[in-house]
Amino acid sequence: MVHVTITQYHWSRPLLQTFCLLCAVLFSFGQAVCASAKDIDTLRVETEVFADRKDVPIARSLTLFSSKVAWDFLDAATLDKKSPDSKSANSESFDGEIILHDPTRERVLLIDPLRKVKTSVDTIQIERLRISLSKWARTSDDKLICWAGGPHFDNSVHESVNIIELVGPRAQYRIEVTDAPTQEIADQYHQFADTAILLRALLHPGGIPPFPRLELNKRIASKVKLPTSVTLQIDPRGSLIASGFSSVMQRHLHSTHRIHPGLRADDLQRIAAAEACMAIAEEVSLAAYTETETK
Repeated sequence: MVHVTITQYHWSRPLLQTFCLLCAVLFSFGQAVCASAKDIDTLRVETEVFADRKDVPIARSLTLFSSKVAWDFLDAATLDKKSPDSKSANSESFDGEIILHDPTRERVLLIDPLRKVKTSVDTIQIERLRISLSKWARTSDDKLICWAGGPHFDNSVHESVNIIELVGPRAQYRIEVTDAPTQEIADQYHQFADTAILLRALLHPGGIPPFPRLELNKRIASKVKLPTSVTLQIDPRGSLIASGFSSVMQRHLHSTHRIHPGLRADDLQRIAAAEACMAIAEEVSLAAYTETETK
């Protein structure tokens, strides 16, 4: 079990990491090929994340739901700040880390294709993090952190037909939603999104606790909806701000999402390639995986 130290001085990176996965879900409406005429639990998710209202994304990811699991592919080139001009939804640019969300086996598998290593995190570790993080947040002197520890957000939520807003001390979440194909898809996405957010909190501690997003995820699923746009605005005043931290990233983060209830032929090829990569990757501990990742 990896020891997790929560600190306000690592606040910017986890905020971006959380948006890379979760907050955001951009689905391609291009020509799609369903995996099977009988396979109704497929979903394609492409995510782009923007900061400070700029047009160039700071992160992109592709999430494919199939056979009760979710494959999450990170675009490593975006994180390296390469030009996005040559990228498209049909490109092979999602060549970074691969994360397999496997709720049936109660685990998340992280795969690094470049280093050919993998590691797993089970649901017990994630649940322990949820409990300890909530306890820590509720005792914080920072009003935003304390509020974000939950669990009571009812008075902070404002809902309309396809918009859900949650307002707290110095923070506002605004999520636009659309109809999910089925309740099963809405529930599967809800489970994926919750796990992804908590996983990032485990791997990159710090920042706003995830409980406001978990509350929003629950409400979205209960309405049989999926998110199409997520915006987080933060007032930088208060003890959250650390020395040397860019205020630009604190004020405005936005993710755009397009949704398609089916997989394309190249998506199936990508999943097959990920399975092959997973089969040959060396199993290492979570500590070894994350230590090597940062070198």
